Amino acid sequence: MLTSVFRLLRIIFTVIRFRLDVFIPFTLLPWYIRCTLGVVCSIGRKRASENKGERLRLALESLGPIFVKFGQILSTRRDLLNDDIADELAKLQDKVPAFSGQVAQAIIERDLKAPVSELFAEFSVEPLASASIAQVHTAKLHSGEEVIVKVIRPKIEKTIGKDIKLLYTLANLVARISEDGRRLRPIEVVTDYEYTILDELDLAKEAANTGLLQRNFVDSDLLYVPQVYWDYTHRNVMVMERIYGIPVADIPTLNKANVNMKCLAERGVEIFFTQVFSHSFFHADMHPGNIFVDASNPEKPKYIAIDCAIMGSLDDADKNYLARNLLAFFQRDYRLVAELHVESGWVPKGTPVHAFESAIRSVCEPMFAKPLKDISFGQVLIGLFQTARRFNMEVQPQLVLLEKTLLNIEGLGRQLYPDLDLWVTAKPFLERWMREQMGPKRVMEEVRKQAPQWAGQLPQIPNLIFTALSQMSHQEERIQAQTDAILQLSTEVKKKHRNRPLRLLGALSLVAAWFITDPTSLTHLKTEDLASLGLFLLGLYLLVLKP
Repeated sequence: MLTSVFRLLRIIFTVIRFRLDVFIPFTLLPWYIRCTLGVVCSIGRKRASENKGERLRLALESLGPIFVKFGQILSTRRDLLNDDIADELAKLQDKVPAFSGQVAQAIIERDLKAPVSELFAEFSVEPLASASIAQVHTAKLHSGEEVIVKVIRPKIEKTIGKDIKLLYTLANLVARISEDGRRLRPIEVVTDYEYTILDELDLAKEAANTGLLQRNFVDSDLLYVPQVYWDYTHRNVMVMERIYGIPVADIPTLNKANVNMKCLAERGVEIFFTQVFSHSFFHADMHPGNIFVDASNPEKPKYIAIDCAIMGSLDDADKNYLARNLLAFFQRDYRLVAELHVESGWVPKGTPVHAFESAIRSVCEPMFAKPLKDISFGQVLIGLFQTARRFNMEVQPQLVLLEKTLLNIEGLGRQLYPDLDLWVTAKPFLERWMREQMGPKRVMEEVRKQAPQWAGQLPQIPNLIFTALSQMSHQEERIQAQTDAILQLSTEVKKKHRNRPLRLLGALSLVAAWFITDPTSLTHLKTEDLASLGLFLLGLYLLVLKP
């Protein structure tokens, strides 16, 4: 807890140091804040606004990798930011201050257990690029292949651990004091993010993700994934094939190479939907620093993807729900959107569908007054969340990565080709996927998938049939035996209940005999003593009476 407090104080100090108050819209805040904090922050505010993009970038860099990741996501949303701020945040994608090349070399030699001179024919101590979690160096193997060597930043786990603790503290606070915060399920979201970013610290896992993504697109002309050299890969070090391409954000160079920007933007959307729906395995960190373009065929440019540390996946139910929702939304079938939300459990089962439908229509219908190419998925998500306050809709943690990636893709696509119509590109794919899920091809795939299990059970079928027939033939006997047992038990219970009053009378007789007996007159019996003896014998008989 104390660590989180110190980290929070550092964040506040960073906000003050870099004058990030220029991003706060004081005019929208309550009057008592405008009259106190607003007066203090207004001093020098105009001058501080001159280079606020640069100071925001420097502040995020100083706060560490989690905040750098946040800046990377923001940098792709030029529809939400001014160009000067977006240009500064774009530097976070691969221009984070590097750490010492000698330190990187020591990490490589420690993990791969050999001197760099033995591992590589050439090795550049100066890093080629540096990001929030790792940096890369160029090298050449003794066999002649050009490679890049990725090295995790030293002591990065400790910094991330502090930030995760702070995020948990803030998430618990938000969940306690805010009803809207509870609907966002902040603790689950932080847990999911912790799992994701800790995976990013293990380059062996990243190498495995890269291998799977490469196999998924092995014969595709849409995406190329570099080869991993497994003998040189460890938790803190990964060696991959060096690729040459144009950074996807370098628009002037792409234009100079006569790249078909419309085709490039549409192919990016197609790659995303192919990963999500066809492969159930998608690159979830698709900021421009991780994407390059092979412009050798300008009319059909090919993407090159690196940094597969953060990957996402959806199960069949999530994919089906997502596809049907997107199709229903763009067909303006708000009734189906509402029903799907209830069916999937996003809103409580008792939610009135007609009221929810009406609320969704009020949010979405104004968006269709614009051309489809101008509809922002980001604005749709914000609008739906505002609507959700009335219906207790919860954020699903398993879809957080997908939503983040979709926002990245939308921002990148609009940057490449401002007239990109995301719906025209995505709709045919979604409709084709839905047909495949319900068509004979899907049935045959399921048969093929289950065939080995069925084949293993086939020899047991005769025995199972014989056992079932035997059980059917003896079914009547078992039913009769069970009926007789139940009747016998019922008879015994009735007898016990029938004799219960007699036993009670016997107990009372024994008690009465005890009270009327005079112990001093046992040597010469009286009439009362004979009566007492009679009661005693009667009580004893009634108690031992068999049912």
